Amino acid sequence: MKTLFGPFTQILTMSNMSSKGSLSDDQLRIIKNGGIIVEGDIIVEVGNFSDLKHICKSIHEIEPEYVILPGLIDCHTHICFAGSRADEYSKKIQGIKYQQILSEGGGIYQTMQQTELTSDEELQILTNNRLKRHFFDGVLTCEIKSGYGKDLKQELRLLKVINQIEQESPTDIIPTCLAAHVPPKNKNNSSREYLKSIVKGLFPILKKENLTKRIDIFIEKDAFNSPEAEEFLNSAKKNGFDITAHVNQFSTHGLSVAIRNGAISVDHLEVMTDEEIKLLSNSDTTGVVLPGCSLGLGLPFAPARKMLDSGCKLAIATDWNPGSAPMGDLLMQASVLASNQKLSNAEVFSGLTYRSANALGLKNQGTIEPNKTADFIGFKVSDYREILYNQGKIKPSFICKRGKVYDK
Repeated sequence: MKTLFGPFTQILTMSNMSSKGSLSDDQLRIIKNGGIIVEGDIIVEVGNFSDLKHICKSIHEIEPEYVILPGLIDCHTHICFAGSRADEYSKKIQGIKYQQILSEGGGIYQTMQQTELTSDEELQILTNNRLKRHFFDGVLTCEIKSGYGKDLKQELRLLKVINQIEQESPTDIIPTCLAAHVPPKNKNNSSREYLKSIVKGLFPILKKENLTKRIDIFIEKDAFNSPEAEEFLNSAKKNGFDITAHVNQFSTHGLSVAIRNGAISVDHLEVMTDEEIKLLSNSDTTGVVLPGCSLGLGLPFAPARKMLDSGCKLAIATDWNPGSAPMGDLLMQASVLASNQKLSNAEVFSGLTYRSANALGLKNQGTIEPNKTADFIGFKVSDYREILYNQGKIKPSFICKRGKVYDK
């Protein structure tokens, strides 16, 4: 049955907008006094509410005024974990660097230990709680990485937990294998041999059990170097996986390796040379910036303004994780990034919706238009500019996921 939702003060459809480069607010398609007709979990029509009333008998009237956006998409998270790293955060704000903590056996290694000691059931509860908070903050599609397993057995376990959660949650979850997060702490083999073990021991299981279509790797001094990553990403691509990579968080050169191997996205990008920005702009790869990491570690923000002006694809995500980005508030982080990098409303909203969908290879999410998934959120404001103006303090009060309305 078709149902008309509305009337809405403004609908920002985010449709018919460029996937690359800078955007101005006058490029936003805004439907005033709008309505959305949904059949099942698909959008059928978007337009003036009064006009749509004449072609749809079932009406879900919405009061009071709302500004509607597509459901937000967080295309980079690490929310499947247990434990806390508050002790490490105290060290960081006293000036101890993240790399030093990691080299001393803390950081990711500490989370690996805490996660291993947590049952599958408790890990599902912890992850679901984070996912639920995200959902009612407007994030209706969420990528979740593994990466906190100390070995391949634990990595497999995490991916199975993530897939189990996807069956139970209203959120659309995109699982990603990040077994190549850091080399094993007490490894007898080299980093390269560890990566080869992932290819030989894990990839076949991931494909057989359909646990993920995406492979990630952390290319950095204390993780995996460029030659190792090149070989690993090439193997992942040959095995039919989409590839993505953590690059340019603390140093350069990882980006070129990822793009050369056809990465769908390159994530972090706090450190970028002009040559790398040009390389990204000339590719079909999406650059994913993570303002939460900059806030958590006290790093400069990724040069989002320069990237957009150079014609790059750019998405915005939280990097929600227990170490470098524990906050996980997508809208607030994007608002702060906008102020720092002088991004327009159109650039921020595109980075949270259809451009983030591009970073995950999603075709049916990120815009409000016919034949797309019926994912949209409503804010109790009369003007869309109020959303970023309030820097994340105004959260959506109306949630429609796949045509179903959810109450907090």
